[in-house]
Amino acid sequence: MADDGEEREASAQQHGENGDAAAESRALSKRQRKKLLKQQKWEEDRELRKQRRKERKQQRRIQRQNCEEEEHGDDAQSARKRPRREVTPSSLRLVVDCGFDSLMLIKDVRKLHKQIQRCYAENRRAVHPVQFYLTSLGGQLKQSMDEKDKGWVNWKDITIKTEHYSEVVAKGDLVYLTSDSPNVLEELDQKKAYVIGGLVDHNHHKGITFERAKELGIDHAQLPLSSFVKMNSRKVLAVNHVFEIILAYLEKHSWQEAFFTVLPQRKGAVAVDQDGATAQEKEEEDSGSEPDPDTPEQTETRT
Repeated sequence: MADDGEEREASAQQHGENGDAAAESRALSKRQRKKLLKQQKWEEDRELRKQRRKERKQQRRIQRQNCEEEEHGDDAQSARKRPRREVTPSSLRLVVDCGFDSLMLIKDVRKLHKQIQRCYAENRRAVHPVQFYLTSLGGQLKQSMDEKDKGWVNWKDITIKTEHYSEVVAKGDLVYLTSDSPNVLEELDQKKAYVIGGLVDHNHHKGITFERAKELGIDHAQLPLSSFVKMNSRKVLAVNHVFEIILAYLEKHSWQEAFFTVLPQRKGAVAVDQDGATAQEKEEEDSGSEPDPDTPEQTETRT
């Protein structure tokens, strides 16, 4: 009898649960039941979605690899088609004289440092790189290089000396480039070593490079700037400008092309003809008109 009672109790409990589920099902609206089924379906398909994402990711990776291989192939083919510039080193020597360290403020020393960096970079990619020398290196300039550009000790294709340039190159081979020289440089002699004064002085030490060249008893000359160019600013050129003009001349064999390739636009450089007149002056002369009074006067300063 006890067993029959337990069975009836269990049966009543089961019917109660089923009744509750049925009642709950009847309590849900059609939309809610649909939403519930959708959620159940979502849970059941979780692993399938994960597998599909993995497959899509793998396909995208393969597509990227194929695209990269195609691009590299195109680049390699383009590189083969592009003609390479033939580099022919020049035997000409360019020397930056760093012996003016004590005459400069630290801010100007840092400017010189940047100009030397530019010289080095331009020489490395030149068609006819020159033999590049830094002499009398020390003091503030070396300190700036150590602090701002530690890699300079690994520079290639450059000779760096603490000694004076006259102790590194034979005096007979030296030509100091200075705008105060009465001699105008017409051609470059591949056997010579041309010295550029490493000085940023804002005209505080006019004529000092010329005086030092005379004291040492070496040749001196100025670039033929006035023969090809008129500028509405000072004719004092930065160290890297002189360096780059010579590199450009070695490539183009034309002073005028070299000047206009290198000179910054702020210098207001204008080409002159063989008579030393600009195109505007020639036009005014031909028309008989007076020069524009508002045009700034050209001031002769160091090149």
